Amino acid sequence: MKLLLDSCVWGLALPELEEAGHDVVWAGSLDPDPGDNTILAIAYTEERILITLDKDFGELAIVQGKSHTGILRLVGFSARQQALASIRIIDRYSQDLAAGALITASPGRVRIRPV
Repeated sequence: MKLLLDSCVWGLALPELEEAGHDVVWAGSLDPDPGDNTILAIAYTEERILITLDKDFGELAIVQGKSHTGILRLVGFSARQQALASIRIIDRYSQDLAAGALITASPGRVRIRPV
């Protein structure tokens, strides 16, 4: 699956996600940080699922109606847990994400907002 990690996601999650077979780009490598609107637009243009810790992307997608290709928001995971949590959520909910769902995942709970 094609993924875009927001700059707030731990950068070392990238190699773990690549090792799991995903095509991954990390927004933290962009200089300067382009901001949320641009990050969401890049994810949409490149058909990537956005993985973030930031709730602002849900507001951009839901309230402002910005186009996206699916968003996974991680809540309450340590930096070292972010890659494994992402892999597990993607494995289980890949069809929902590919359809453009917004998923909020925390330890022990997953909320899915379909398209």
